[in-house]
Amino acid sequence: MKPVRVLLADDHTLVRAGLRKLLESMPDVEVVGEAADGLALLALAAELQPQLVMMDIAMPGLNGLEATARLAKAWPTIRVLILSMHQNEEYVRQALRNGAAAYLLKDCAPLELELALKAVLRGETYLSPAVSKGVVSDYVQRLRGEAQPGAQLTPRQREVLQLIAEGQSTKEIARRLDLAVKTVESHRSQLMKQLDIHEVAGLVRYAMHVGVVTSGL
Repeated sequence: MKPVRVLLADDHTLVRAGLRKLLESMPDVEVVGEAADGLALLALAAELQPQLVMMDIAMPGLNGLEATARLAKAWPTIRVLILSMHQNEEYVRQALRNGAAAYLLKDCAPLELELALKAVLRGETYLSPAVSKGVVSDYVQRLRGEAQPGAQLTPRQREVLQLIAEGQSTKEIARRLDLAVKTVESHRSQLMKQLDIHEVAGLVRYAMHVGVVTSGL
């Protein structure tokens, strides 16, 4: 098995030296180069074509976030692992948006670094527990802020929509819901107008899309 080719980027010589020593103590890992800034990193990436780049965010000339975006655009197969002292959630979000596969804090244990490296090489995303909490919380908040599909319908409209999607006629729906036929017709008309859908087949597709009925019906 060929060793994994890793390129390091950090503006601190001692940090790079420590990382090289740690990485080279791992089986099947080879450090093929080191860069002290983002521009040098891009030049070395073009020359050495590593499988993985491990870099800091704070680097002179071109920071790690911008270097990640340029790497992802020019060489999308190169995986990027950010190793930073910054726990700032905005840095994490920007790193992921720019194409990083992992965001690890510099105070992590060597074992965690090895786990992150393996996860990234398997095509997975890895976040330090300390930063993943914030990212997950942010994601949940965003989900909760999004309008639920079909939320604009009243409970009665959802009932009528479900029965229409289940193939029941207007009279059957009226009997089932103990409503007048004209009331059901009014609900059907309002549904079609509100959803801008003007045929029963379209209502069925919409009901399946928003989870009012399932495709197993």
